[in-house]
This record gives sequence, structure tokens and C-alpha cells, in this order.
Amino acid sequence: MLASKTEVNQDAVNPDARESVPSSRASARPAWTVVSAVTLALLGAAAAVLRFLFLARKPFWFDECFSAVITRLSWHDFGRLLWWREANMSLYYLLLRAWLHLDAGSSPFFIRSFSVLASLATLPAVFSLSRQLFDRRVGVIAVALMSFSAYHIRYAQEARSYSLFVLLTTLSSGYFVASLRAPSASDRNRCGYVLASVLTIYAHFYGLLLVAAQWLSVRELQGGQDGATPLVISRTTCPTLTRQTLIRQTLPRLTLPRRTLSHRTWIWIGIAVVPLLAFVAKTGAGPIRWIPQPGPRDLLEYSEHFAGNAGLPLLLLYAAACLAAVLPVRTSLFTPGAGWDVWRCQYLLLWLLFPVTLTLLFSLARPVLVARYFIFCLPALIILAAAGLASLRKTWMMAICLAAMLLLSLQGTLSYYARDFDVERDGSVAAANYVYDHAQPGDAILFHIAEARVPYEYVGLRRARDSRTSAATGPEIIFPRHNGHLDYRDFTGNPTLEFMRSMPGEYARVWVVLMNNGTPGHPDATTLMLGQVLTEAFPRIERMQFPQVEVLLYSKP
Repeated sequence: MLASKTEVNQDAVNPDARESVPSSRASARPAWTVVSAVTLALLGAAAAVLRFLFLARKPFWFDECFSAVITRLSWHDFGRLLWWREANMSLYYLLLRAWLHLDAGSSPFFIRSFSVLASLATLPAVFSLSRQLFDRRVGVIAVALMSFSAYHIRYAQEARSYSLFVLLTTLSSGYFVASLRAPSASDRNRCGYVLASVLTIYAHFYGLLLVAAQWLSVRELQGGQDGATPLVISRTTCPTLTRQTLIRQTLPRLTLPRRTLSHRTWIWIGIAVVPLLAFVAKTGAGPIRWIPQPGPRDLLEYSEHFAGNAGLPLLLLYAAACLAAVLPVRTSLFTPGAGWDVWRCQYLLLWLLFPVTLTLLFSLARPVLVARYFIFCLPALIILAAAGLASLRKTWMMAICLAAMLLLSLQGTLSYYARDFDVERDGSVAAANYVYDHAQPGDAILFHIAEARVPYEYVGLRRARDSRTSAATGPEIIFPRHNGHLDYRDFTGNPTLEFMRSMPGEYARVWVVLMNNGTPGHPDATTLMLGQVLTEAFPRIERMQFPQVEVLLYSKP
């Protein structure tokens, strides 16, 4: 009942609206209902089926072989390789190393299943974050969209860190929002936020862009505010307004506490990632020199893939859904300190657009944009689109739009099962199998670049385990070779002219694996040098072509 002066705060809102307002108190509405629980369980089951289905159908490619091989190194070589070359995904490599100890055979299905489990764990994290930002209805819609997202499924079936990356970014955002909503538990949430953010960055260096977006969003939230002040409304000044009208009109103006995240929060994150920053400063742009300059067509393809691999129709539906979420607050969208309803849209837009925009600007000087590196922005797109769908006034309109988006997403997933998108897998494993199948005693093999040895090692490990022998029988590796086994020095470098001139002449046949050796018709200098030196002693040449890989067999008459 309203008195002559009524304080409108979180406790005054109705159960439906209360979930949209920052509050440390639990909602009067039950956290779970039978319908929502059953719906989420069915969505989880569907997500599991879509991610485990055909998990081993796609061949392993170079990047996945790298993940599997690096985790088999000794701790000494593993640590040195991380520091000198592969610190970017160090957290994933550590976790995968532990995961592979559970299965001595380490089949492709088992190796990839770690990414599937991380992908499935993202669903409850997305639901929790959506519910914190909006309400349970948005959470359920977001889980549905994420469950059928072809982009999420595509990288859930790959033995790389991307699936783990999405999980950790969602957890980081969850603790971030919780720190803003619940100041009374800010210490606990702040510790969770720091930990999740640091793990995110160690899962992939581009996680720093998420932390930057979060920092910017807090500045937008705090702009011009001195703190949260309860809004007091007098019936004397508003005699014609009912209680519910008063509450509804004041909700958008409710603000968050000013200092729920101190500068120390960002300082702790910065201190924790100093080793990774030192690694980046030490290695420079060398590890990413392969990234091409993006063009307009690349950006359009990235957007279509990101939205679900169903072409322009699904991309437009996502754009329309996001627009529906933003339109109600469009007049205050660029106003600092405008309140919770505006800030949550600001944050999701910053999370979605800021990393790509900043990377595009950097790419004007040095290309650094790789589509799959921005998979961590997918939860922002999903949640914003879910909020737009939930805002539709007619339930039947929401149901039709959601069904259309899910069907198109399923179409994109089925298309992915038939053919890769975003990244075409190379034929490095098929090439290695060919060499093992056709090798003869006394053969030698060298690799155009040291990294090309990795798939050969992976195939050798698999064959040795299948035959229950200590090592697979294959050609003797003459480059790269620094030890009797693979060590951290065997991952970088090219054979030199001096090395080729000093190569022993007792071999009757020499295999050469060419990979990333220039464009068609324009081989690089190392390829030209290898051909010139080897043809002098081995005039007969056989060529076998695989996707992005060429195998040459040099032999004597």
C-alpha cells in the first residue's frame, strides 16, 4: 500500500520485473519451474546429441595434431615450448594433458570430447548470465539459440581451446555482472571474476579484449554518478499514478552502486597475466605472421558463419532480434550512467563489437583478425538476440521467430557435418598416413617447415598404440631432428642449404613434405632450394597432392 511518500526500490517491483533489476536478494519467483527445468533438460540433451554426433567423422588436421602431440612431450620440453612458442593457449594444453591421461589410446573422439564437455558446460553459464542481465525467459531462449548454434558446435568438435575459451568468457561475464548486482557479496564475486578473467586470458590471449570491454562498460555505467540513491516518489506530486505505474516508470532509472569494482580488480588481473604479456613482447608478431589482410568479403563471411552458417537469412534474423533488444533504450544508449536497462545493452554491444572493431583498426597496420579468435563474442550475440525475441509483445511472434532461427541454425549445423566452414581442414594426417603406408626400409624424410613434423608424429603415435609397439615403422627423420625424440626445438625452423649439402648420401629415397610453402605456382625460397639440391642426387620425383599439403618422393634411378 502506498503512503503519502513511497520509496520505490528492488523489493517494490513485481516478480517478473525484479529479475531485470540489480539486486542482492533472491527473486520472489521460484528460480526453477517444472516447465523451465524440463525445457532446459531437453535443450541440453539436444545440444549433447548435436555435439557428439559425427564427432570423429572429420579428419584430424594440423592444429588438432599439434594439441595432441604437445601434450605428450616431457614436462621439460612442454614448458620450454610453451614459453618459447605456444603460451597463447597454455591453459588448454595443461587441461588437455591431464585429460589425455584418462585414455592411453587418445582416439580423435576422446581428444575432441574434452571440447564437447566444455561446450555443454557453457549452456548453464549462458542461462545464469542471461538471467542476471534480464530474466529466466531470456535465459531459456539464449540456451536454445546456443544449443543449436552451428558456430558453437563447429568448434565444440575441434581439439583446440575455443570451446573452453567461450566457457571461461561466459563465467567471467557472469561474475562481472554479479559483482555489480550484489555489492554485499562483491568480495566473493570479485575473486571469481579475477580468477575467471585470468583463466580466460590464458585460454586465449584475445581474452584481454573482453576485459577491456568490461572496463569500458563500467566507465559507461559510472559516468556522472556519485552512487546509487533510492528513488523516492511522492503521491502528492504524482496523484494520478497508480502503484504499478510508479514502479514501471521508475525501473529504468534504478542505478548500480558506483564502486563495486575497484581499480585493484584490474590491477590483480594485470599482475596475473604478466607472464603472458612478457611472452607476447618477447615473440612479437612472428607467431601470427601467417594472418592475411581481411577484406569486406571476409567480414561478411565471418558474420554469416558467426550467426550460424545459414547464410544471409539467419544473419538478418539475428540482426533484427538484436535491434529489437536495443530499440527500447536507443535514446539513452550513448548516455553514461543511464541506468541498468541501458547498461546491460551497452555491455553486450561492447562485448560483441568492441573486440572486432579494435582488431580491424590494428589490422590496418598488421593483420591480426582471425574469425575463430572472436568466438568468445558469441554469448553476447546470443543473449542480446534472446532479449530481443523475449521483448516481442505477442507470444506467437516470438515463437515463430525463434523457431525460424533454430531451424536455420540446424540447417547450418547439418551443412557443417557435410562440409567444413570458417576453416578448411588440411590433409596433413592423410599425407602422413600415405608416407607410412608406402615407406621402405632405409627411407628418409624431411619437412619443409619444422612444424610439418607434428602430424607425422601424431600418426606415428597412433600407429604405435594400435600395433602395441614402442614406435611406428617409418622413414628416418633427418629434419627437424635435435634428439632421439621430439623436443621443443623441433617445432621451429627450415632446412638450410648448408644442412642439405651435408646430408648423408646413403639414402636411396627421400620423402619431402611441403606445407605452407607459398602460393600455387610461386613456391618460397626453401622449396626451390630443396628441389635444386635433391634433384642432383635423386633425379626421379613422384608427387602426391593432399589438401594444402604436397608430398614428394625423391629416389635414385
